[in-house]
Amino acid sequence: MSEQKKKPSLHTVLTPSLLDLYEVNDSIVVIIDVFRATSTMATALYNGASKIIPVDSAELCIEMGKQTGGITAGERDGKIIPGLSYGNSPSEYPRSFIENKTLVITTTNGTKLLHMALKQGAKEVITGSFPNLSKVVRFLKEQNANIILGCSGWKNRFNIEDTLFAGAVIEEIKDQFTIHCDSSYMANNLYNMHKADMPNYIKTLTHWHRLAAYGLEEDMLYCISKDVAPSLPIFKNGSLIDLK
Repeated sequence: MSEQKKKPSLHTVLTPSLLDLYEVNDSIVVIIDVFRATSTMATALYNGASKIIPVDSAELCIEMGKQTGGITAGERDGKIIPGLSYGNSPSEYPRSFIENKTLVITTTNGTKLLHMALKQGAKEVITGSFPNLSKVVRFLKEQNANIILGCSGWKNRFNIEDTLFAGAVIEEIKDQFTIHCDSSYMANNLYNMHKADMPNYIKTLTHWHRLAAYGLEEDMLYCISKDVAPSLPIFKNGSLIDLK
């Protein structure tokens, strides 16, 4: 029992609206927005983007793009925001396009939660999705710190794909943490129930149907593909950079 008490804690926050119920200021917060923000961030950095500036409004995205000369990107409800140049599809950021460039991005859910975590004093903020799962797992295992797996959800509501990723992380690191958290148990159980058939399972989800209406099925299949973009986006000095 004494050994278990020495382990850091792990909690899963199922929606941004629940974040203020948790002790954020001594925790590493993993921002999870599988469809598609954190998948896109991992991909852009893996393909050589110099940095990503995540902002929480389209107006600030446009302004920061002017200030930095960066590429402006963003979506609301799965569609490119008028006034921005690109969207939130991982396929838009191949190495031939994004290498050595700055990406300024705003999204419906993920960038909002990231800024909430920063405002609440997170010890460290990283972003995660299936394309960089192993990098996230390795980083968390190396830290002797409390962890909050923050699911971006959909407009403050619960969604399953972010919870599945939290469960995948938990499956890999649970022996190193003290977990007294029903949402973490649920996430881990949900992942283990469906990990063998993820492509078919995600096609039953509400966010799949929402984004499929815009022809984004290939995006979503990519976003549940493990380790196809093994970068580690970490927030430093106002930007996400790849922690090599």
